[in-house]
Amino acid sequence: MATLNEIQTEESFDQTIKNGTSSTLFVLYFHTPWAAPCTQMNTILTALASTYPANAPIQFLSINAEELPDISEAYDVTAVPFLVLQRDGKTLETVSGSDATKVRNTVEKYAGGQNKSANGIPPALQATPQQQTNGSTDNGAPTTTKDLSGYAPKPSDPQTAPAFSSTQESQEELNERLGKLVKAAPVMLFMKGTPSAPQCGFSRQLVSILRENQVKYGFFNILADNDVREGLKAFSDWPTFPQLYTNGELIGGLDIVREEMSADPDFFKPFSAGAKPEAEAPTATA
Repeated sequence: MATLNEIQTEESFDQTIKNGTSSTLFVLYFHTPWAAPCTQMNTILTALASTYPANAPIQFLSINAEELPDISEAYDVTAVPFLVLQRDGKTLETVSGSDATKVRNTVEKYAGGQNKSANGIPPALQATPQQQTNGSTDNGAPTTTKDLSGYAPKPSDPQTAPAFSSTQESQEELNERLGKLVKAAPVMLFMKGTPSAPQCGFSRQLVSILRENQVKYGFFNILADNDVREGLKAFSDWPTFPQLYTNGELIGGLDIVREEMSADPDFFKPFSAGAKPEAEAPTATA
């Protein structure tokens, strides 16, 4: 039977694609370890792959979107879980989210009807996405417009963000520090790594967007301070990184920034290097 194979390097990915024939259907599954819906998708794809014979012209490849950022960028991955169905070097269709029925139907659509049995495939998630209003976030993963996955965690699910624990400062002191950090610059980017050396593909892409729009911004490397890394998840009610703030308000991650830019091409104009300064506002005091 076929299996879900984890891709470890870009070289192995290129070789795997090269070894396929023009009729081979590749199911590329992009995931990250911190996104709870990816656990569900891993189960779905493992079960789905097992229903195909080992010699079937179909391969299921699992790709860590952060560990292999160049592959993620090549397929324009901004959200996980994310599937790309590819044949003969051409993208046939993409699927975002962890809807088991949609994933199964999409794969079978391009597999030529070879797999009509879906025994063992988990049912689609029935959780109702939580809604958000502008300038606020939900506790857990965001929704389809404010989410990497369109998934609302159930009480029985493991926490995406560990409970805060620190021997260095109290929760109140940390929140005070975070409150100052998010307002340290009109645009603040909390990322993995630094702008010159991003440590994940999503951070790299967001840095590129800011540079392309000539945005003046401050940044904080959350890998250098675990208290900020874990504390900011609860502070912002946003479990993933990077996180972008403007004027002390959370915008969201890479996918949300792209949505904002799509809706308003001048979204970053007030923060660009060529923007005219506004009237000076009163300075906040500690």
